[in-house]
Amino acid sequence: MKLFFSVICFLGLTSISFAQGFKVTLLTPNYKSGLAYLTYYYGKNINIEDSAIINDKGVAVFQKNEKLQPGIYSIVFPGKNKLYDFLVDKEQVITIKADTFDLTNKTSVTGSKENILFQQYQKFVASKARGLQNELNDFKNSKTKNDSALHEKNYNALNKELNDYRDKIIKEHPESMLAALLTSMKEPKVLIAKPATRADSINNYDYYKKHYWDGITFMDDRIIRTPFFLPKVERYFREVISPAPDSIIKESDYLLLLARSSPEMYKFLLNWLTDEYINPKYMGQDAVFVHLFEKYHSKGVSSWLNEKQMTAISNRAYMLMSNLIGEQAANLEMVDSTGTSVSLYSIDAPYVLICFWDPTCSHCREEVPKMDSIYNATWKNEGVKIYGVLTENKEVPKWKEFMNKYNLHNWINVYQTDAMQKADEDAKKPSYKQLYDVTQTPTLYLLDKNKRIIAKKLTWQQMNDVLQMKINNKPINTNAKK
Repeated sequence: MKLFFSVICFLGLTSISFAQGFKVTLLTPNYKSGLAYLTYYYGKNINIEDSAIINDKGVAVFQKNEKLQPGIYSIVFPGKNKLYDFLVDKEQVITIKADTFDLTNKTSVTGSKENILFQQYQKFVASKARGLQNELNDFKNSKTKNDSALHEKNYNALNKELNDYRDKIIKEHPESMLAALLTSMKEPKVLIAKPATRADSINNYDYYKKHYWDGITFMDDRIIRTPFFLPKVERYFREVISPAPDSIIKESDYLLLLARSSPEMYKFLLNWLTDEYINPKYMGQDAVFVHLFEKYHSKGVSSWLNEKQMTAISNRAYMLMSNLIGEQAANLEMVDSTGTSVSLYSIDAPYVLICFWDPTCSHCREEVPKMDSIYNATWKNEGVKIYGVLTENKEVPKWKEFMNKYNLHNWINVYQTDAMQKADEDAKKPSYKQLYDVTQTPTLYLLDKNKRIIAKKLTWQQMNDVLQMKINNKPINTNAKK
């Protein structure tokens, strides 16, 4: 098992100090030496809180002056191939007597009432786990319909026993930490078991989405340090809700509002959302990141970020603000190979494709001629014009040579001279690379006749698909995967 230090993307964490700290004593007679770890779940990783040497009596003590944040913690034994989970809540002077030959059934935790119930739950789950796995394997290997039906029935019966046991804990111990965790793990029930129509499927989806967060209390920090909370958040934003930026923004604001009185939950959600959309997988979702910056980070609510982290977020936001889908593209004023000034806004065309490229870029050398072929075969007949921008003005000779070799004379080929670049710098104007977020080549933008951004940072093949949909008056999927 590989251990990772706790880092949520590039954003990091802070701890809150308390007057009284924690002490976790490990008694493990099966070991007389070695390094053990006290870890906790946060995000996808097991994160190290502390480490301690096991002495020759099989004892290791983890202790600090700060309280542990509540959640599911683990003791990782020397060799990193065995671990034991336990709960940490208000009681934080805990002793764990571990038998590593049978951790589930022969390990005891004292000093914490929460763990009495948790140990009972762990034993019950372990008693059912093997049966569930056996029935699942037998179902997959069934040779007849009757066998499949039998194993499916047995599996469902065992699963029901497990769910009933969880429900019993929630009902009989509603104030316990385990009840809160089990409630958080619950999935919404399906409204219509066997949907027969499209309306049934829509109703199922609406019900599922409406009740997705029923078991989660966003004012309870304890569920952050569990292995199931992050996957639940990921599934909601990646699979349940619409990938449209407006939908994501609405849901993000709502969850952050719910978590506003829970500092650790608020930090967890804002960190995750920021990282998820700072470099999104789908075109147009960078608008979510810009929104998070403008509404939260720029207002100082993410005080846990250090100066370097805040600078990285700010710089990225400013790179994206001027090139969001649907916004007016920044004008470009450059010169062609003859020294004649050509403004982007002077181009009269139903569509303009801006191509930022460099003849010394291997990918550009391969893709630009292909783009020119589709342009001459299709795009030009539809009135499309290409505004090709050389990104490295020191490569003008190679640029001219490449244009002549591949006959790119139907393009509007331009570049920014050193003098033009210096004038912009002296006037403290943002560079065109910042305005268009040009960090690699080729970078493509598609504009409409009013110079509004329709699509960006797609391949020329994807741009061709977008163009064909626009020309045929079909709705565009602005969340196309980049």
